[in-house]
Amino acid sequence: MVIGVPREVLPGENRVALVPDVASKLIKKGFEIIVQKNAGFNANFTDEAYTAAGAKIVETAEEAFSADIILKVQRPLEFEGKKEIDLIKKGSLLVTFMYSLNYPEVAKECADKGIDVIAMEAIPRTTLAQKMDALSSQANIAGYKSVLVTANELGKIFPLMMTAAGTIQPAKVVIMGAGVAGLQALGTAKRLGAIVEVSDIRPAVKEEVQSLGGRFIEVDTDEDMQDEGGYAKEASEEFLMKQKELLFKHITGADIVITTALVPGRKAPILVTEDMVKNMRPGSVILDMAVEFGGNCEISELNKTVKKYNVTIVGESNLPSLVPTNSSEVYSKNLLALLDHISTDGKVELNMEDEIVKGSLITKDGEVINERTKEKLL
Repeated sequence: MVIGVPREVLPGENRVALVPDVASKLIKKGFEIIVQKNAGFNANFTDEAYTAAGAKIVETAEEAFSADIILKVQRPLEFEGKKEIDLIKKGSLLVTFMYSLNYPEVAKECADKGIDVIAMEAIPRTTLAQKMDALSSQANIAGYKSVLVTANELGKIFPLMMTAAGTIQPAKVVIMGAGVAGLQALGTAKRLGAIVEVSDIRPAVKEEVQSLGGRFIEVDTDEDMQDEGGYAKEASEEFLMKQKELLFKHITGADIVITTALVPGRKAPILVTEDMVKNMRPGSVILDMAVEFGGNCEISELNKTVKKYNVTIVGESNLPSLVPTNSSEVYSKNLLALLDHISTDGKVELNMEDEIVKGSLITKDGEVINERTKEKLL
């Protein structure tokens, strides 16, 4: 079977789905690889490197999308008056971040075209699927980069520093959400010398936060705040009110606030209100990692860095793209693990009895088969 790797068309997307080293491994497993010219350019992978790995470089998106399997980073989009979905042939398998619970209409279009879709964000959180967990691989990098971005915006240094001119107090960082991104942000901020506090609606993550040197901001509740997959559930209004009251003093006393809270398929919860921003220290910084899905900060703006009430608010929706080389490498390895799992001798077989296939397959044979996505389309 032929694997096609088109160039990503979303503005600001610098990643590529397949890097040369992984392309070479897939070729050895029996696949043919075609890569659109300059697909890896922004991630620092040259066409010559792909050719050396055994892949074929093609000039146009139309050629890259003519393959049996399409590997992408972003969901199918429009570019130059064309729709990527229209370039994919019936019966093809598209593997990408689809976010079908947020963009169910794109999944429906794929189904109508007869395109089978595996969504990388829907890979089950099981031991067997760990190597395929692209959400975690990208969130790890996003968490790291979020601290560097905010440190660059802050007019202060992170560590405690004793000098002849006096003592500089350490920066105080508050992180909202102790998932993969939040924990990586915690570790990075601690390594830079900051005092770090972390809030999460799941009491179960308290030990993880403390093991990395963070202080856990705990909200008293009897609610079960974690679903079967280990993700945060949507909180009740009562819980959110309690959380906001507790967080007010922590957020308004912070130099940096990094928010990472997402609920799959739902608008991101508002954790940092406009009133909180008004009361923050002059010169402090907020980075809203959930800005694409409505934002955790009430007044963040998508893909903009703005200053409001003397607070800098960073609304960067694609932090992994700011570290495109490593982000592409780990995502590519996630795809390799998936293809290794669902293929034999260069041929993919979608076994609906397999828990990984069943959990991540959004469309098949002209239908949307993922139940939660189907509910969104009703």
